[in-house]
Amino acid sequence: MSDTKRIFLFGFALFAGFFGAGNLILPPFLGFNSGSDWWLVAIGFLVTTTVIPMLSLFGHAKLQGSMLDFGKKVSSKFSLVYCLIMFVIIIVLPAPRTAAVTHEMAIAPLFGTSPLLTSCIYFALVLVFVLNRSKALNLLGKFLTPIIVIMVLTIVVLGMVSPPDLMRISKFETPIVDGLLEGYQTYDAIAGILMGGFIIMSLNKNEAISYAEKKIIIAKSGAIAMFGLFVIYVGLIALGAFYSDTFAADITRTDLLLGLSQTMLGNIGGTFVSVLVALACFTTAVAIVVSLGDFFKALYPQRENIYTYIAIICCVVGVVMGSYDVGFIIDIAIPALLLIYPISIALILLNILPDQLATPLVSRAVVVTAFVFSIPDVLGYFLPKESLQPMVELIPLAKYSLGWVLPTIVVFVISSLVQSKKVSV
Repeated sequence: MSDTKRIFLFGFALFAGFFGAGNLILPPFLGFNSGSDWWLVAIGFLVTTTVIPMLSLFGHAKLQGSMLDFGKKVSSKFSLVYCLIMFVIIIVLPAPRTAAVTHEMAIAPLFGTSPLLTSCIYFALVLVFVLNRSKALNLLGKFLTPIIVIMVLTIVVLGMVSPPDLMRISKFETPIVDGLLEGYQTYDAIAGILMGGFIIMSLNKNEAISYAEKKIIIAKSGAIAMFGLFVIYVGLIALGAFYSDTFAADITRTDLLLGLSQTMLGNIGGTFVSVLVALACFTTAVAIVVSLGDFFKALYPQRENIYTYIAIICCVVGVVMGSYDVGFIIDIAIPALLLIYPISIALILLNILPDQLATPLVSRAVVVTAFVFSIPDVLGYFLPKESLQPMVELIPLAKYSLGWVLPTIVVFVISSLVQSKKVSV
C-alpha cells in the first residue's frame, strides 16, 4: 500500500473516530447562545476540538507507543491510573450520552416511549454486538459516517444560502473561553490520546515503515481528520447562530439540531437525519465498550472472562446513566472534565516537546501543578461561589475555570531551569 493511500485511509479512520454523532448536538447550541459572537465562540471551541487533539496525534507520532506510554514520563503507576480514570469517565458519560441522544432525537419523537426503556434496549443491543464482535457493525460504520457528513454539510450549505436577518444577543461574557470549555464536552482531546495509540499499533504491524515515515503518516492523516472536523464544527456553530431567533429560547440541544434538520430538509429529511445520528451513536457506544474490554483483556491476559465482565459492567452503567436526559449528562460531566482535561492537555504538550525539555522531573512537576490548580475549578461546581472567592481572586484566570494554565506554565519554566542546573553540575 502506498503512503498516500495509507494517509487517506488513516485520515478517514481518525475522522470517523473523532466524529462522534453525539457531539453534533453541541456546536449548534453553542452558536444559538452566542449570536453575533459565534465566530469568537468557534475559535475557542476549535482549540479544544481540533488543535489539542491534533497535538495529541503529534505526541503519539513522536512517542510511537501505546496509550499507557503517554503518561510514563510521570510514572508507570500514574499512567495506569490516568488511563483507568479516562476509561471510567468515557463509560459513565459520553457512552450513555449516545443512548440519551438517540432517545431524544429518534425514539421519543416517533414512539414517545420512556428513556429508561430506550436505554435498556439500546445497551442490551450494544452488549450483543460487543460480545459477538460483529464485523457488520464496522462495515455499517464506514458507510454511516460519510452519509451523515454529507447530510450535515447539506444542512449547513442550505442554511447559509438565505439565513434569517436577526440573531439572538450573545449570552456569553467571554465567548472564546466559553467555546473552549464547551469543547471539553466533545472529549476530543481524550479521543486523540486513545486513537493515536490505536493508529500506532496498526502501523507497527508493518515492519517496513520507518519511524520517520510513521511520523509523517500520522501528521498528515491527522491534518485530514482535523480539517473535516473544522468544517463541520464551524458550519454548525454558524448555523445555530444564524437561526437562533427562529427557535424558542429554552430549546434543548437535541431539539435544536432536530429543528435545524427539519427546517432545511423538511420533516422526512429531519427524521432521516435523526435515524442516521442514532445509528452512528450506537456504533460509537459499541466501539467504546469494545475498546475498554480490549484494554482490560491486554492488562490482565490471565483472566479469561475479563472482556465479558467489563462489557456487562459498561452496559449496566450505560443503562442507568443513559436513562437521563442529554442536558443532565452534559451538566454532570463538567467537574470530571475540569479535572481530567488540564492533566490531559499538560501530557499532550509534554509529549510533543523534545525529551531534554520534558524530562521526568519537569513532567511530574507540570502534571501535579495542573492537577492541583484544577481542583478549585472542580470545587466551584459543588460549593457556593462566595466560599471560593478569595482563592479565585488569588489565582490568575481562575474566574474563567482556567486557573491551572499560568501556574502550570510558571512551574514548567522553573522546573526546566532546575533540570538544566542538575545536568550542568
